[in-house]
Amino acid sequence: MIPIRDQIPSRSYPVVTQGIIGLNVLVFLFQMTLGENIEPFIYTYGLVPARYSVPEIAAHFSFGEQALALLSFMFLHGGFFHLLGNMWSLYIFGDNVEDRMGSTRFLLFYLLCGWASGFAHLWSNWASTVPTIGASGAIAGVMGAYLILFPKARIITLIPIFFIPYFIEIPAVVFLGIWFLFQFFYASLPGPEGGGGIAWWAHIGGFVFGMIVVKLFSRLPESRIDEKLSETFARHSTPRLQYIHPEPEPDDLDLHGTVVITSKESRNGTRKMIGVPGDAARRTFMVTIPPGTENGTRIRLAGLGRKGGDRSGDIYLKISVED
Repeated sequence: MIPIRDQIPSRSYPVVTQGIIGLNVLVFLFQMTLGENIEPFIYTYGLVPARYSVPEIAAHFSFGEQALALLSFMFLHGGFFHLLGNMWSLYIFGDNVEDRMGSTRFLLFYLLCGWASGFAHLWSNWASTVPTIGASGAIAGVMGAYLILFPKARIITLIPIFFIPYFIEIPAVVFLGIWFLFQFFYASLPGPEGGGGIAWWAHIGGFVFGMIVVKLFSRLPESRIDEKLSETFARHSTPRLQYIHPEPEPDDLDLHGTVVITSKESRNGTRKMIGVPGDAARRTFMVTIPPGTENGTRIRLAGLGRKGGDRSGDIYLKISVED
C-alpha cells in the first residue's frame, strides 16, 4: 500500500514540514559528496548503541558528540529510496498535524518523537555496533499523532494489481493500524529477519510516543510566531487530487460532485485530478478549471458518468471557492 494523500486539507502552508523535508534532502546531497568517507561520517553522526553501552567505545567520543548523534541520526539516510519513502510519508501526514499543533510546537514534537524512537532503538539493541540512521522514527511519531487527531480521515492509497495502478480510500485508523501491526510483526521475527537493517522498534517507539503526547501538544497555547506563520504562509491552492462521493438515484446515470478551489485558483485557473469511486466510466481524470470560474459554476464532463446499457451518463462538478 502506497499512500498518495489524505482527504483533509490543511489551513496553512506546512512551513516546518517542508523545511524538515528540505533539510533532509540537503543533508543527503552532502552525504553523496563524501565518497569513501561516508562510513566514518555515518558512525560519527548515526546512532550506534554500543557508543553508549560499551565504555571502551564511549571513551572515543566526547559528551557533545554523543549528544549530537541523538539528533543528527534522524537527518541521515542510507539511500535515495530510503529518503524518498520517509519524506513522502512526512509530506502526507505532517501538514495536518502541523496545522493542528502550530508550526513551533510541531517542530518540538517532531524532534521529541525522533529522540523517543532513538531511545527505543537503544533499549532494544543495547550492545549493537551497527549505526541506525533515518527520519522514520520521528515520522512514525507524526503518524501516531495523525491517528489520534484524524482517525476518521481517509487515505487515498495506491495498490498496484498486476502492474495496474488501483486507487482506493482507506480510513486512517485502518491504514495506520495495519502499518503499526507490520512493525510489530517484523520486530518480533527471530534472527536477521527481525532486523533486516531496519530499526523496527524505533518505529514502534516513535509511533507510541506520538500517540501519547499529541493531545498535550495540541492543548498548549498558540505562540505569536505561529500566528505570524499562519498569516504569512496561508494556502493559495487546494489539493491536486480530489475525490468526489456522488450518490446517484438508482435510475440516474449522471453523477454529481463538488471540487474545492481557492479564490486565487478561481482567478488564475487550475487543473485538478478527480477520483470517482464506483462504476464511473473512468475512475480518475484531469479537469481543467478555466480562469475566472466563479463559485457555484457547474462543469459537465460528458460520457464519464455511470454506464447503463449502450450509453453512459455525465458527471457534473460544482465548483466551490473557499479560502
